[in-house]
Formats: sequence, structure tokens, C-alpha cells
Amino acid sequence: MTVIQKKPVNPIAHLTAEDIESLGKELDAIRDRVVADRGERDARYIRKVIKTQRSLELGSRAVLLFSLFPPAWVVGTAGLTVAKILENMEVGHNVLHGQWDWMRDPKIHSTTWEWDHVSPADQWKHSHNQLHHTYTNVLGKDNDLGYGIMRVDEDQRWHPIYLGQPLWNFINACFFEYGIAAYDLELGRNLRKGRHKAPEFRARARAVGRKIRRQVLKDYVIHPLLSGPSFLSTLAATFTANLLRNLWSHSVIMCGHFPEGVETFSRTSIEGETRGEWYVRQMLGSANISGSRLMHIMTGNLSFQIEHHLFPDLPSNRYQEIAPEVRALFDRYGLKYVTGSLPRQVFSAWHKVIRLSLPNRRTASPADDRRAPALASASA
Repeated sequence: MTVIQKKPVNPIAHLTAEDIESLGKELDAIRDRVVADRGERDARYIRKVIKTQRSLELGSRAVLLFSLFPPAWVVGTAGLTVAKILENMEVGHNVLHGQWDWMRDPKIHSTTWEWDHVSPADQWKHSHNQLHHTYTNVLGKDNDLGYGIMRVDEDQRWHPIYLGQPLWNFINACFFEYGIAAYDLELGRNLRKGRHKAPEFRARARAVGRKIRRQVLKDYVIHPLLSGPSFLSTLAATFTANLLRNLWSHSVIMCGHFPEGVETFSRTSIEGETRGEWYVRQMLGSANISGSRLMHIMTGNLSFQIEHHLFPDLPSNRYQEIAPEVRALFDRYGLKYVTGSLPRQVFSAWHKVIRLSLPNRRTASPADDRRAPALASASA
């Protein structure tokens, strides 16, 4: 995962500036066509997904009122897990991207939606929409690369502390929503730099605290209490559903930018970046997951991570439709379209986590050693 500018063979060296801008115009044309075609079928889709998700959640919580009985526990836990995944992935993530703002429905609008997640929507939108999607895979700028807790590139100087990154990546996966909340707060960086006493940080931290209290109260107090004698079994079921939702979300998101074949970029490479160059960075810095229509819905259509990063505000149900056109552009411009099955992409991402927890096999040059500390501190 060496930064693209330092690779022996640059994967875009064959493209001229004119090629890149031409590619950008072709991608703009795809986006413009979909925007002009948005309409009732898209609105029906998202409303159907929301109705299905809410019905599944209510039904599952009703079943869990009888969770003392093992069959009810299994059915209720499975249903609640699926409902939570749908809410976070296909509904919450995409609504908060503004994909449905064109409907002008205040109930499905990025400015009013609050999701089933401990991270407040406004903080997540800043760290994800404004930072991650702007600086995708730029070392030291995009903290989604390793969430600030992992070594994510060979150019970062290795330290023995990185030997533990497979473990803390697994812990992060289990409690992913809390990891995202800490990431949105830039908790580690603010604590290290003594900014935790600043009024702005304290206000944001209080907002996270309030959201956590609401989530805990809903999931671990009110609903278990309503279950009466099934209190403990309902509590365990809700914890299990949240755990499985976190593991699934973490796996899908890891597959989007971390498998082998995905490129990273240096900070200096985006200075004066044109729209065409931004498009190319999204194309090379993302990876897809192949699978069934049901799998795509359960990933929030982030199985089409490449298409999502090219067009983050297009309705998610359109990504599968435009994917063949996007892949044809990759082929025509000689770029690598990174995709694979879910097991393959998860294995690839975890293989990289483990590989980068160890020292580089090659001997770093003095120049590498001088650059590495800056990269390491920037991504921490």
C-alpha cells in the first residue's frame, strides 16, 4: 500500500492531463444523467426500505418480549440485527449523505435525520462527508485510513506498538459505533494536544455523551424493562444485535478502502487538484464487493464503494445500475477496478492490517526514515 507517487510503476503514468480531464467529463455526464432521471421510483425505493426496516425492528422487539424462550430469542435477535444493519447502512448513511434531499421530505432529509448510532449525525457528517470524501486515502488527511489507530502504509515508520494493531482493530470492530464517535471527536488528537478543555471540544463531547445516554437507555434499559421476566435475555439479545451490526459495518467499511490493490496518496499530490484528478483518486482509492442484490442492500450499497465515492450524493439504488458504465471507463482508460467477493475482500483487508503491523521487509532508505515520522504523526 505504498503511496502512488513512490511506486516503481505509477498506475496512472500512461494518462495525460487531457485524458484525466476527459475522464472527468465522462463521469460528470453519468452523474448528470442520473440526477435528471431521479424520480418516483427512487422515492418509492427508499420509503419501502424505511418501512421494511421499521416493521422489522418493531416486530423483532415484540418477539423479544418473550426472549426467555430460546426460539423467540434467536428470531428476535436475528431480526433486530438485520433491522439495525439496514438502518445504519442503507438508510442512515445514505440519508446523511443527502442522497434523498431532492425529495424535499423533512422526514428523509440530511438536515433532520438522526440515526441509531452513538455518534451524533452532525459530527459524523463533518468527519465523513466533508473530510473523508474530500481527502480520500490521502495520508495525514483522511483519518478513515486506519481511524488514526493503525499503521496504514509502508511509508509510515514502524514502531513496536503496531504489533498490537490486529487486536485493537478487532476490538474496534466489536464496538465500532463507539470507535466512530471517538473518531468523529478526534479524541486521541485532542487529548494529546491538550485541546480537551477547549469550549468547542467540550460542547461536542457533551453532545456525544447525550447521544450515548439515549442509545443506552433505549437499548439496554427501556426495552429490557418492558420484557419483564425476560429482562436479562432481552438485554443479551440487544447487545448481540449491536455487536453483530458493528462487526458487519466494520467489515464492509474496511473492504471499501483497505484491500490489496487500493492506492494511497501523499498530501502534496492533491495541491491544485482538478476535478478530473479528484475523480481518479476516488477510482483508485476505493474497492468494491461483488455479490447478490440482497448483499448490496445490506451493505448500504457500499459494495459499490467506487461508484459511491465518485457520486456520494446519488441515490444508493442507482449504483448497481451505473457500475457497468463506470467499469467500462476503467477499462478504456487502463485503470484497475478493484473488486471481489466479501470473504476475499475481508481477508485482503485483514491481511494488510496484519502485514503492516510488522516491520517492512525491504530496507528503508534514509529519505524514507526522514519522511516516516511525519506520516506516522499525521495519521495518528
